[in-house]
Amino acid sequence: MRKSIAAVVACVVVVGCAEAQDVARCSDARDFVVAHGMAAEVERDTLDDWRTKKRQLVCRVTAAGVTSRSVRDAAIQFYDSVRANGWVRSPDPMDSPNEASFRFRRKGNDCLFNFYQDAVLFTDAELRVGDQRVPGAGEIRYGVLVQCMAAMPAA
Repeated sequence: MRKSIAAVVACVVVVGCAEAQDVARCSDARDFVVAHGMAAEVERDTLDDWRTKKRQLVCRVTAAGVTSRSVRDAAIQFYDSVRANGWVRSPDPMDSPNEASFRFRRKGNDCLFNFYQDAVLFTDAELRVGDQRVPGAGEIRYGVLVQCMAAMPAA
């Protein structure tokens, strides 16, 4: 049985809209890291959410930058800048266990920020953004991974 062209177009538009909405959650995070001199890519992703015990559709920003500071100092400066740009910590303390990463909230989205040195994800996106930020003499490359989803109330 043949589907009408309108039905096929409607299906493509609906799927495209859902994908665009998932990725749009990361637009503020992407804009932020790019404004701070990083190369970045946005992709769809999933995350096992501890609150709902379900796999959630999220988006992911994979970014790379270079610095002449220590990784520790660069991370401190980065997170201070995140706060200064209107992001606020999620109200749920379980959102950042052991402070290895920080979940910030902005415009109805919760974004989990991870700052790290060296390649740790081994994804194509990490390789591509890393190739765009090559350290010079006395510099190191660092990575930032951000995963964003709709904000949820504290557990």
